Amino acid sequence: MISYGRQEITEDDIAEVEKVLRSDFLTQGPAVPKFEKSVADYCGASHAIAVNSATSALHIACLALGLGPGDWLWTSSNSFVASANCGLYCGANVDFVDIDSKTYNISIEALSNKLVEAEKSGRLPKILIPVHFAGQPCDMIAIHKLSKKYGFKIIEDASHAIGASYNQNKVGSCTHSDITVFSFHPVKIITTGEGGMALTNNDIVVNRLLHLRNSGNTRDKLFMQPRPENEIWNYQQIELGFNYRMTDIQAALGLSQMRRLDQYINIRREIAKRYDSELNNLPLKIPYQLSKTYSSYHLYPICISVNETKKTQKQIYDVLWKNNIAVGLHYIPIYLHPFYQMMKFKRGYCPNAETYFQSAISIPVFVGLSFEQQSKIIKIISDECL
Repeated sequence: MISYGRQEITEDDIAEVEKVLRSDFLTQGPAVPKFEKSVADYCGASHAIAVNSATSALHIACLALGLGPGDWLWTSSNSFVASANCGLYCGANVDFVDIDSKTYNISIEALSNKLVEAEKSGRLPKILIPVHFAGQPCDMIAIHKLSKKYGFKIIEDASHAIGASYNQNKVGSCTHSDITVFSFHPVKIITTGEGGMALTNNDIVVNRLLHLRNSGNTRDKLFMQPRPENEIWNYQQIELGFNYRMTDIQAALGLSQMRRLDQYINIRREIAKRYDSELNNLPLKIPYQLSKTYSSYHLYPICISVNETKKTQKQIYDVLWKNNIAVGLHYIPIYLHPFYQMMKFKRGYCPNAETYFQSAISIPVFVGLSFEQQSKIIKIISDECL
């Protein structure tokens, strides 16, 4: 079976994990800070906080920026549900912005129009989460400009985009945002098995992230309250937090994989380049890239031109699966899921996202995809589309 994405684990990775397994610390040891520093240095950010998933990172990022009941969080309609769920975890309201029909990222025009109307009704977002879909960064300069005009905070959901760049800055530098979140799930660019990370340049925000990750506890005397000198207080809980820590076992794998990150991005981009060349003349859309972005190509979504092909999106999807090619669909618009339908969202709410959903297929792109496997994928798509 050829999956749309999968991890690569090398002997070096295994050796680094084994070192931790034979060490004194399986968790709360030195491997996590080393991994955090590696990612922060790579991205050019001041701080990085490793957690057990990108979902957890989004959750504590929202809390660290003060999201709560009565507030609004907006995000892209084309994303995994965690991009919206994190707002609900905080007791906030969530809403969705339509996507650009070329990049499949959040539409600047739709966002601008929605902000104008929200200002009139007093329902401006406290936080916007733009999603760097498939590894291509959003137009962050335009989004940042709107944030200054309307007063909202920005959390970049870069779960797909470690190693990508925008305007010659690495995604994760937080040049145009308050916090950036990465995912290290096995299908992502690098993996820790499960895991995530929040990056920021804000010294106040990073302390909140640390406390929230660690059950609200701290050992830092700067934040601890005075207690009797004859009592032992080697830590204090200062707020309600969560056990969202990453283990040293996971961090050791992540640190090892970071050494190959640029190599991984180059391989993914070569795979995408071949798809671009060989699928370009078929009745389908290949991913469009903005000139100032450098995609990490977590995904390679094609969109079937329904009126020009002899088979539908579903038929082509099924044929690929029957040929042991485990393609995906990224994503069903979040508000179309049954849970969000209970919130009275209706079909037609984000037309571009729905058009994309009804035509998209994510085809395999991962380190380890062979030339022959890619040839098989290209041939089947070509045969089914013509």
